[in-house]
Amino acid sequence: MDKKEHSVRNERYSFLVNADEKQTIENYLRKYRIGNRSRWMRETLITFIIKNLDQDYPTLFNEQEMRR
Repeated sequence: MDKKEHSVRNERYSFLVNADEKQTIENYLRKYRIGNRSRWMRETLITFIIKNLDQDYPTLFNEQEMRR
């Protein structure tokens, strides 16, 4: 499979937000002049997921032992 085929986006996620959440998102997009909403949403979600996975990665010692 070549890289171009791999990056084609043909899977869809959809979700609902309430009016306040929508207004918050719209204000953010306008403030930071974000024109490509899909890209922003995708990058924001993936960044959050990767950050959490990194923090949840099993370690040899628990957090309290590593802080000593």
